[in-house]
Amino acid sequence: MDILGIDIGGSGIKGALVNVRTGEMLTDRYRIPTPKPATPHAVTDTVAEIVRHFDWKGVTGCGFPAVVKNEVARTAANIDKSWIGVNVAGLISSKTGYPTHVSNDVDAAGWAEINFGAAKGFKGVVLILALGTGIGSSLFVDGHQVPNTEFGHIVMHGDIAEKYAANSVRERRKLSWKKWGNRLNEYLNYIETIMHPDLIILGGGVIKYHKDFFPYLKCKTEIVPAKLRNHAGIIGAACSAQYLLQTRIDPTANRL
Repeated sequence: MDILGIDIGGSGIKGALVNVRTGEMLTDRYRIPTPKPATPHAVTDTVAEIVRHFDWKGVTGCGFPAVVKNEVARTAANIDKSWIGVNVAGLISSKTGYPTHVSNDVDAAGWAEINFGAAKGFKGVVLILALGTGIGSSLFVDGHQVPNTEFGHIVMHGDIAEKYAANSVRERRKLSWKKWGNRLNEYLNYIETIMHPDLIILGGGVIKYHKDFFPYLKCKTEIVPAKLRNHAGIIGAACSAQYLLQTRIDPTANRL
């Protein structure tokens, strides 16, 4: 079974066809820079362009950087505020003519890591953290997802944690791997006091440099790098859209 997966990010929107049974990407990734400003119509026009690129006429799964409930964006921490209250799936479907399912981007990536990546076959509490502009999170208990967690927004030093330990902070302040690794370690130890996961998976673009900062992470919980790297969001978005096929939603049912 093939589904088009699209990962909507702050710098780029990328997609590929995915075999949702194996987690294999069947095409090369196609990427278009995220429009500026990243308004609902500008972004969904770009998503529609990716759909046309693949000449895709079926269900599309999208990962989106916000809390998403019933296809509607409920937050906008790192995206344009005009997204709040928008039926994201409906807007995309209105431009493609085909059904779309939208989930939080890290929840989507988490599905991929649980089913095909670093946590495949793992039982227990798994926390996936995406280190990027902010800190996105995805939580699984024995393979079952607890959606729309926001562990990057717990309070540290008087503000949300992602403003202290996200990769963007390292880049903006030009922190060494050691200094940033120590900040990240402080954050992870705080997470341990809150929920005591059995496994922590760290992802995001910075994870390709994990050997530079993993030595500074001293936690009781096992910490591993994401296996699927930047492909996880695309693969997970496709996999999370399977339920649309199972429920046989009309192609126009989730239009605005």
